[in-house]
Amino acid sequence: MLTIQPFDESLSITRPSSFQIDCRLANPEVIGMRIEPLAARLKGQLFAEGADIARQLAMRDAEAARLGPKQPRSLTQSMGDGRRTPSRPGTQSARIQPPRDVVKWSDRLGYLLQPPLENLLAARSLDFPFTPFPYQLDGIAYLYPRHEAVLADEMGLGKTMQAVVTLRLLAHQGLMRRTLLVCPKPLVSNWRREFAQWAPEMPVTVIEGNSEERRWLWKNAKSGVLIANYELVVRDRQLAAAVNPSYDVMVIDESQRIKNRNGATNHAICSIPRARSWALTGTPIENSVEDLVGIFEFVSPGRLRPQMKVPSVRAAVSDHVLRRTKDNVLTELPPKLVRDADVALSPEQYEAYRAAEDDGVVALNDLGAQLTIQHVFELVLRLKQICNFDPVTGASTKFDRLEADLEECAASGRKAIVFSQWVNTIEKLTAKLGRFSPLEYHGKVPSKKRDGIIEQFRDDPNSSVLLMSYGAGSVGLNLQFSQYVFLFDRWWNPAVEDQAINRAHRIGAAGPVTVTRFLATGTIEERINVVLEEKRELFAQVFNDDADQPSEPRSGRNGLSREEIFGLFPLNFPNAA
Repeated sequence: MLTIQPFDESLSITRPSSFQIDCRLANPEVIGMRIEPLAARLKGQLFAEGADIARQLAMRDAEAARLGPKQPRSLTQSMGDGRRTPSRPGTQSARIQPPRDVVKWSDRLGYLLQPPLENLLAARSLDFPFTPFPYQLDGIAYLYPRHEAVLADEMGLGKTMQAVVTLRLLAHQGLMRRTLLVCPKPLVSNWRREFAQWAPEMPVTVIEGNSEERRWLWKNAKSGVLIANYELVVRDRQLAAAVNPSYDVMVIDESQRIKNRNGATNHAICSIPRARSWALTGTPIENSVEDLVGIFEFVSPGRLRPQMKVPSVRAAVSDHVLRRTKDNVLTELPPKLVRDADVALSPEQYEAYRAAEDDGVVALNDLGAQLTIQHVFELVLRLKQICNFDPVTGASTKFDRLEADLEECAASGRKAIVFSQWVNTIEKLTAKLGRFSPLEYHGKVPSKKRDGIIEQFRDDPNSSVLLMSYGAGSVGLNLQFSQYVFLFDRWWNPAVEDQAINRAHRIGAAGPVTVTRFLATGTIEERINVVLEEKRELFAQVFNDDADQPSEPRSGRNGLSREEIFGLFPLNFPNAA
């Protein structure tokens, strides 16, 4: 069955001579339609199974009206009373628009005949966990038809999700069989999590292991998504470039990594054969226009040249770069955006962590009936500190991720607060973040100096980072001029975390606040987080603690049970504690 529905971007046919149009739509159906000379103008949208789709949409709309609009949890909307916010009235449908350089009439027709993106997302075979924000739908509609694209949204707007959903749509339409995704090593686990959430049926393979294992993966991963970090791509350059056939899509995240067009990373990335080239970055230009030239060596070779004037660059990339800031999409954003950053420990950290946990569990079991919750808590604190920094080498994947995010904050002129529960962690961060001129605010800072520190952080454009302890920064401060909050390690009590976050996220804030919560995967941090998330809806506070220093958690009707606390480790549960 064919249906014609009106749409804004109309296809007009006026008195043509007889001609044949073959419209290839949903795979594998092909519709042949012969149009004879018309006396009137025909305007409309033609797509297969229109009545069926209309029924689906009607059912979906009826269900949505009954339940209320869904809110995307990938960018968590934090409301004081927990109520959902209704959709904005008059929101326009997101339409897939052909790039300006598509000149073949048949190709442009194919894009114009596509239904609104919302219709594609409602297909029976696709099931998305949450409804994207309207600006995210626009980003998906932008990426979908393009072979050469830079998605340059400001950090926290969901570039990863937009890319994953677009790849899923392309695969669903038979336009993508395999993709290579290159990202910094700390982001590999985050990408895997996003694919599991937004495209669970797409197979994902991570390039890792020794040289022989990587060689096998490069040669034998024939479908789905292949993820590799930049360092491995450079190391395995010949293997990566020898792929046959070429990748349907190649995505590079944090693409400022290739801004040096003469660097080894740029050369390795650009040597890989691909049909589509997408770059994701929150800072397409960090120092000069030459940064963008390096990125476009991958995206669209030859489009930009060194020493081009800014007006020429702007004209050349206008259809190839999509950039949105929080200010641009403020009406579509909740007041607070929360994102979880999963990071894997470095090899040095993991070795130290595993030894400490194994030895600690043995020591706890040796205590027998004298084992108490306090003993368990002491081991947890020791392991959490290793998750922050390796005690011998100082290696830290959390820091690697934090440093990359802070570079983007500083480049955009934004300010960030970094929270930790330990002063020694703050001091280590200060030593490593010297180029950001970080300020410290914690219990060791004399009270008479604290106001001056806050004033300097607020007024000094060179002071973009404030390092705070939860105890000192959780109450009594107004820091609404800061747009980013990072929880370098997690506090036992979610209420204390919320108080800390609310130093920046409060009435008078200049705009939305992005909160990033770091979590070391495969560690005690992840195990604790699982328990806390399961209980978050049941009670407001999990552990009771003092304001200034970590203290022993006390189980009770609002906290974890004694069994759950001991269950964090494989312990012989004591009869009394």
